[in-house]
Amino acid sequence: MTTVLLILIAVFIDYWLGEPRRWHPLAGFGRLAVFVEARLYGARQPPKFYLLTAGVIACIMLIAPLVVLTWWLSLIPGLGEMIAAIILYLALGINSLFHHARTVAHALKQNQLVIAREKVAMMVSRDTNAMQEVDVTRATIESVLENGCDAIFGALFWFIVLGAPGVVLYRLANTLDAMWGYRNERYIYFGWSAARLDDLLNWIPARFTALSYIIVGHTRSGWQSWQQQATQWSGVNPGVVMASGAGALKITLGGPAQYHGEIKQRPVLGKGEVPVVNDIERTIRFVQRSLWLWLIIIFLGGWLFA
Repeated sequence: MTTVLLILIAVFIDYWLGEPRRWHPLAGFGRLAVFVEARLYGARQPPKFYLLTAGVIACIMLIAPLVVLTWWLSLIPGLGEMIAAIILYLALGINSLFHHARTVAHALKQNQLVIAREKVAMMVSRDTNAMQEVDVTRATIESVLENGCDAIFGALFWFIVLGAPGVVLYRLANTLDAMWGYRNERYIYFGWSAARLDDLLNWIPARFTALSYIIVGHTRSGWQSWQQQATQWSGVNPGVVMASGAGALKITLGGPAQYHGEIKQRPVLGKGEVPVVNDIERTIRFVQRSLWLWLIIIFLGGWLFA
């Protein structure tokens, strides 16, 4: 039951305080990753093999010491449990995710499209300057669904499986993937190991997240969308999460989007109507119900196997 109690404490703190506004460890880790990248890569264009090797070395240098340090700290009686709860809290992004989505929805309801574009740019990596209201709405919902796995359920899964070291491994890999996991000229080789590690660590959590979505939403539509559409999406995990979520919400996501000045033709996910502004709040409540489902299952599991 100790793990269950630590999870409940971390989730409560996140709901109560949100993520730290200053000095967030992941922000510091990101700056460290930029420093390492500059030293190993810089502005030059070395051979493919060097970039692949440098990417592997960068991942090991950045992740392994912090995972080992967390493991060592977790062994300290009393203090280890406190540190584990704090680490899980810092890995979660529940409050932040919902807050960002609601600021976008508020701007759209006030007919402030320019502000809505600026707010959604904090959530997605695509170009937002030319987005219309439906594009902003769709991008926000996609981000909430996908980050439901990255910022909530994946962190909970690895905390249950490997404790604090597991959640550190997961979130650091996720952060490096967000920085380097692009299939463009600069990162296709250097970021390969970060992207593959994130794929591996997210494989099971993504499918558990999808199951959660289809349980708390329209089950048949969510299951059909998952089975029929997920493999059409790039990446082994995002399509599973977003297809099941879109189907369970009975809306359509995906479609054309602009990245780095180029239009990318993405498949359509889900079934139903084009999303409207009110569907943003509906998606937030949908992910909240999924979280309650996880917490209930975790509590029951802890009680049964205590």
